[in-house]
Amino acid sequence: MKSPFRATLLFSTSASVLLALGHASSAQTPPPASAGTTTLPSIEVVEPKHTQPPRRPKKPVLTTRREAPPPAAPPPSAAQVLTSTNDKFDTARQSIVAPLGATAHQLNHQAIEAMPQGTDAPLDKVLLQFPGVTQDSAASGEFHVRNEHANVQYRINGIMLPDGVGAFGQILDTGIIGSLALLTGALPAQYGLHTAGVLDIQTKTDAFDNTGKVGVYGGSHGTITPSFEYGGTVGQTQYFVSGRYFQSSVGIENPTSSYNAIHDNTQQEKGFLYLSTVLDPTSRLTYIGGVSNGTYQIPNNPGQTPNFTAFGVSNFDSSQLNERQTEFNQFNVVAYQKSFEDIDMQLSYFNRYSQLHFYPDTIGDLVFNGVASDVYRQSFVNGIQEDTAWRVGYAHTLRFGFSVSSERTLVNNYSTVLPLLDPTDPTSGTVDAPFSIFDSNSATGWLIGTYLQDEWRINNQLTLNVGLRFDQMYQFVDANQFSPRANLVWKPFDGTAFHAGYSRNFTPPEQVIATPVNLALVQGTSQQPQVGTNSPVLPERSNVYDVGVDQKIHAIPGLEVGIDAYYKTARDLLDDGQFGAAYVLTGFNYERGENAGVELKAKYANGNFQAYANFAWAKQIASNVVSNQYLFGADELAYIATHDVYTDHAQTWTGSAGASYLWNGTRFSASMIYGSGLRSGFANTDHLPGYTQVNLGVSHDFNIVAPNKPTTIRFDVVNLFDTIYEIRDGSGIGVFAPQYGPRRGFYVGISQKL
Repeated sequence: MKSPFRATLLFSTSASVLLALGHASSAQTPPPASAGTTTLPSIEVVEPKHTQPPRRPKKPVLTTRREAPPPAAPPPSAAQVLTSTNDKFDTARQSIVAPLGATAHQLNHQAIEAMPQGTDAPLDKVLLQFPGVTQDSAASGEFHVRNEHANVQYRINGIMLPDGVGAFGQILDTGIIGSLALLTGALPAQYGLHTAGVLDIQTKTDAFDNTGKVGVYGGSHGTITPSFEYGGTVGQTQYFVSGRYFQSSVGIENPTSSYNAIHDNTQQEKGFLYLSTVLDPTSRLTYIGGVSNGTYQIPNNPGQTPNFTAFGVSNFDSSQLNERQTEFNQFNVVAYQKSFEDIDMQLSYFNRYSQLHFYPDTIGDLVFNGVASDVYRQSFVNGIQEDTAWRVGYAHTLRFGFSVSSERTLVNNYSTVLPLLDPTDPTSGTVDAPFSIFDSNSATGWLIGTYLQDEWRINNQLTLNVGLRFDQMYQFVDANQFSPRANLVWKPFDGTAFHAGYSRNFTPPEQVIATPVNLALVQGTSQQPQVGTNSPVLPERSNVYDVGVDQKIHAIPGLEVGIDAYYKTARDLLDDGQFGAAYVLTGFNYERGENAGVELKAKYANGNFQAYANFAWAKQIASNVVSNQYLFGADELAYIATHDVYTDHAQTWTGSAGASYLWNGTRFSASMIYGSGLRSGFANTDHLPGYTQVNLGVSHDFNIVAPNKPTTIRFDVVNLFDTIYEIRDGSGIGVFAPQYGPRRGFYVGISQKL
């Protein structure tokens, strides 16, 4: 039996043979068949047609010429390297005193330039465009933050400037500002002493390319103000210098509603110098210095009724009074900054010298006021400040530091007075026998503060900042306080930021306004007070609670809105006022005080158009005067002891708004301020009428000298509708004379970039 494998093999072999034979015979004629044989049918095998495989397209071979590589970027110049290094130091400095949790309102140099008057506007007028900032007269402090009197701290590049003695006149010129921030609310622990607001000024950092600007600005009321600035780089040192002269026939507010004030000329000079030297990649030395000098005529209010007879004169024309005041201020700051690894620190030395001198009209002041006071005040402050930020890790940044300052003050009051008919009765009348008294007081005081705080990033959305501050004062009163602070910032979504905070504050009085007087010298004279109590001025102790939210409106790109609410309780609430003809302030305390308010803000930017609006409601009340009681009449003092009264600088409603648009190289701008009126009347029981002031401006850059050196011409209108309104009416606590807001003025300026 054959196996299947063998059968298959045989079949395959036979088939192969047959195919081979068939293939061979396909080319020949088969032979004829023979008899007796079996003829097989012919088999023709057709060779299968061979097909060509599809032709693949040939890949093109690209041949390119070898081009030379682009030239390497030129190495940065020494000036560019220096600028980059200074930028890093500036960023590090800002992180040292980062105001986490505080309410911050900011303006940069370009935003100030876009306002009517631009950098020719005084600094206090620029501040009126911030939320909750109230306008006041120069004699009463020029402006108030959240209804507080004074209590504003000035910082330049993170370094605190000590208080001066000036009654009016800003030491700082708007033109030096690179950026300006007003910090309010529950401030972190590094901010001590004056805590109603911190005016944080960063000097211009884009002015070191060996360029500058000269200009002149002026117009109505005999106003003329030439100015210059120049900045450059020499080796590792950057410098910036500026100066301004100001002259006007309306130096301070007019006491009448007339367009032209009487006897109100002023001349002022200001200078500023900034030097910065990079010592090595981790350290920098900076110097900042400023000086201001001003002379002021005290404006006259005609038609006043004489009250006394002096030197045989009982009838005096009040429009002919000749009172004057001079002020001089100068400050210096030297700061050493070091940044290495995770630590940034800055150690600073600062000093400030201030001098004020009021010159009376001896006969005229005696006839109207019964006293002619020649007042001289001088202050010299020296101090050091140190601040450090240590990034312990991603989640924690520790900040700590201290400040120590010593102040030497001198207060002289050389007064000519009249004797009383009855030395025991202040209402008995006076005798025409003027004589002089001299009250002088000098003192050296110390302020010491230190703080420690931790910025804890709980997660990417939530940050907690907690700290503790200690302050000690050695002045006419010695006192101290530990002050806990806490701030929470929550950013749940992109463009949304909530903040809430608490701060315990300790605010010493300015030493020069807390200087005691010798009441024994004025007994039996026309200056004998109704109340003979003279308790010392105390430091203020307060609790501040603040909460708010800032929101970017994504549905309207460029729109940001915010709301902030605050509440403050105070013990020994500080206040001050002008209690005589001399334009100087004297301090006192209320036993208790409350301050509450709500602020709304919005700003919008879209291409060449920018706009903002702010509105605020506020209320500050206090009761019971507990220091320098002699400044008050007996009836007013008794009323305040049993009633809550509004402080004289309290204003219920305050608003500001502005807009600017750049069209074909021409900028149009407008701004507005609104106030419901400051307090007036007996014990501040009344208030002045509300007012609105609108300003307009237009400016254009012309390429006359060179495309990169524009010539700027501007035209501004202050108080467009010539609204006549009173800032003060001469009544109320600590208010001596009326003051009106500015009348309509037209101003033109031209400046040339160098």
